[in-house]
Amino acid sequence: MASDYNHERLHLLEVDFLEVAPEMAFPQDLDAAFYLVHSMAGKGDFAAKELLSAQNFRELLEPTRCKQLIYLSGIVNENELSDHLQSRFAVEKMLKNGPIPVTTLRAGIIVGSGSASFEIIRDLVEKLPVMVAPKWLDTLCQPIAIRNVIQFLTGVMLREDTYHKDFDIGAPEILSYKQMLLQFAEVRQLKRFVFTVPVMTPRLSSYWLYFITSTSYSLAVHLVDSMKVHVICRPNELAKTLGIELIPYKEAVSMAFQRIEQNMVLSSWKDAFSSIGTEPRLMDYAEAPRYGCFSDEKRELLKPGHEEEVLDRVWRIGGETGWYYGNWLWRMRGFLDKLAGGIGLRRGRTHASQLSPGDALDFWRVLVADKPGKRLLLFAEMKLPGEAWLEFKLTPSPAGWTLWQTATFRPRGVWGRMYWWAVSPFHLFVFKGMIRGICKNARI
Repeated sequence: MASDYNHERLHLLEVDFLEVAPEMAFPQDLDAAFYLVHSMAGKGDFAAKELLSAQNFRELLEPTRCKQLIYLSGIVNENELSDHLQSRFAVEKMLKNGPIPVTTLRAGIIVGSGSASFEIIRDLVEKLPVMVAPKWLDTLCQPIAIRNVIQFLTGVMLREDTYHKDFDIGAPEILSYKQMLLQFAEVRQLKRFVFTVPVMTPRLSSYWLYFITSTSYSLAVHLVDSMKVHVICRPNELAKTLGIELIPYKEAVSMAFQRIEQNMVLSSWKDAFSSIGTEPRLMDYAEAPRYGCFSDEKRELLKPGHEEEVLDRVWRIGGETGWYYGNWLWRMRGFLDKLAGGIGLRRGRTHASQLSPGDALDFWRVLVADKPGKRLLLFAEMKLPGEAWLEFKLTPSPAGWTLWQTATFRPRGVWGRMYWWAVSPFHLFVFKGMIRGICKNARI
């Protein structure tokens, strides 16, 4: 991974803040540190994990010469807070108990490509012409553009007049979630109707978000809990002091789509391992196993000179491109995964033509994306009675090149074996159709 960040002034450290290795240490010559680790999903008590992560970060930072710690938190001005906001506030207080001066910036909804709130609003608006929605859509919030957030984060850096202080940051507009949906639709030139009803319970509201949007169920539960709390800023002069021009909501939405249309979204909340509770030790699976597994292997011989075209099609698989055969069957599998509590196909992919290890790709995770080596390996994150891999590999052959497509399944118990036998009839034509679709006009 370090080769992707090859710069003399940039050093990459990979740290699991829930399990810090004894030998791990931060560089001594630090001026300022930003703590931007948040979570509302995953398995177990997320609040306890957030607190542990922040504590480990603080303890690694304390032996250094760091002059300031900057924390991006949530707006916590209501008497009753959601679990999510209580967790943010607890982390803030814990960081302040250390010896390093802390500057806290408290934000509500951040408007920008890749943020959870933005993507959920996008899902709702672009999929539903008419929404019969929970009453919490009348809750008030003060959204802020991601560009303004970055300006605040960098603006307070090493400013001693911001040490040991907290500031609420948001654009001047106070909007309800309903107004945000409708204004989002205006920017996208879509006609939408939103009706709120008082009869949706929190559980029904969570299912409503879960099935319509890309969110996991655990994240939907915490979002619904938070969306019942007003998030409005306390007045302050920080924007004026830093010379920041606050961006209105509709303009922020428009700016976000400029980046989306240019394929410049580098990461997304849907890419995070924590968004579905997957352990981030997936390199243990970087080679699909051979023993104790079922597999379906297909191959196609390619015409000379067509290998790069085929490789490009492999690299574009999933997302808006689809799976080259039986897309309705893949969508059905995604729907069934949603019913089982999985993530379905709604994550899509971050970039239309580029893949990197760790990327989310529909209900797969990219393990290996070695384009020079002509190999792509995916690991399934759908709900399965076992573990599954899907591999594409181009190898030289006497006639030119051969594309190998291998699906591997390691069953878990009897149910895993029954699952494989049940879906095997579909594999006969789905996997065959997929490799033939990838090699369209390139097969010998």
